[in-house]
Amino acid sequence: MRAIVVEKGRAAEHRELDEPVAGPGDVVVDVTWSGVNYKDGLALRGDPGVARVDPLVPGIDLVGVVASSGSSRFAPGDEVLVNGAGHGETKAGGFAERVVVDPGSAVLVPPGIDGRRAAAIGTAGFTAMLSVLRLERDVGTDDGDVVVTGAAGGVGSVAIAVLSRLGYSVSASSGRLAEQGDYLRSLGASALVDRDELSGAGKPMQRARWAGGVDSVGSHTLATVLAQTRWGGTVTACGLAQGADLPTTVLPFILRGVTLAGVNSVEAPLDLRQRAWDRLARDLDLDLLDSMTGEVALADVVGAGEAILAGRTRGRTVVRVGGSRI
Repeated sequence: MRAIVVEKGRAAEHRELDEPVAGPGDVVVDVTWSGVNYKDGLALRGDPGVARVDPLVPGIDLVGVVASSGSSRFAPGDEVLVNGAGHGETKAGGFAERVVVDPGSAVLVPPGIDGRRAAAIGTAGFTAMLSVLRLERDVGTDDGDVVVTGAAGGVGSVAIAVLSRLGYSVSASSGRLAEQGDYLRSLGASALVDRDELSGAGKPMQRARWAGGVDSVGSHTLATVLAQTRWGGTVTACGLAQGADLPTTVLPFILRGVTLAGVNSVEAPLDLRQRAWDRLARDLDLDLLDSMTGEVALADVVGAGEAILAGRTRGRTVVRVGGSRI
C-alpha cells in the first residue's frame, strides 16, 4: 500500500509499505479521505512532540470503508471515521491507504455527510464542536458577543459557522483580516477583531467584552480573552498557535467567576464523539463547509503541511487518499 512516512533525520516521503496486521477485535479500514491539521504539519516535519514513534505514518484524521472487522459494531462495507485517538502520533494515521483502528474510537459517518465532508470536518471541526458543546452549557445566545480566535483556521472557521447558525453573535479574531475578512463574514461573523488587539501582554483584568470564547491560539491571546470575559463567562482552550504558555492571574476566575474549559479531542470518549458528530450533522451548514474546503492529493500532502504551519491556509484541507497515485 502507499503511504506518507516520517522517519527521524529524514524528510517525509512516499513509500510502499506492507499491509497492516490486525489484532483481535480490530477494524481494518481502506482509507478514502484524510485531512491536514496543524498537528499534521508538525508531524510531517518530524516534530517529536507529535511524532512519538519512529517511523510514523501521519494523519490524525481518517475516513474510509471497513475492509474487515473484529467488532460487532462494524461490518465490512461500513463507512467510518476516526479523529485523533493516537493516529498520526503514536500509531499509523490517515496518510496511508489502509489502517488498523480500535473500534472504540471509530464512529459511522453520519447520514447526510459524505466521506469527503467528514474529512473536511475532521479533527478541527470535531474540536470546534466539542468547544461549542462546552460553551453552550454556560453561555446563552442572548448573553453577548462570543469571540473566536484563530478565526480563519480550521477550528475557528467551523466554530464561527456553527455558533452563528445557533444564534450567537460571533466576533472573529484574525491576523489576516485584510484578506480573510469577507470570508469570515460569509461564515457568519458579525464583527472582526484584529489579532493585535488580543495578542499582546496586557492587564490581568480588562473591560468586559465577551460572554465567552473559543480559543485555539493560547499564550497572551488566551490571557487577554480571559481578562476581557464578563462575569460567569466560559472560554474554551483547544490550541497553542501562539504558544503553550498562559501568562495570566487568578483574577478573572475569582473576581468574575470566569471558567476556562480545556478541550481535548484526542482522548474524547466514544459517547462524546458520537454526540459531537450527531450535532455536526445537524448544526453545520454543509454548503458553508464546502466553501471553506480545499483538496490535495496524497502526493501533495507535505506541501500542504508546510502551508498550514506558515499560516497560508484558511478553513480546511482534505487529502484524497483512496485512488491517489504517488
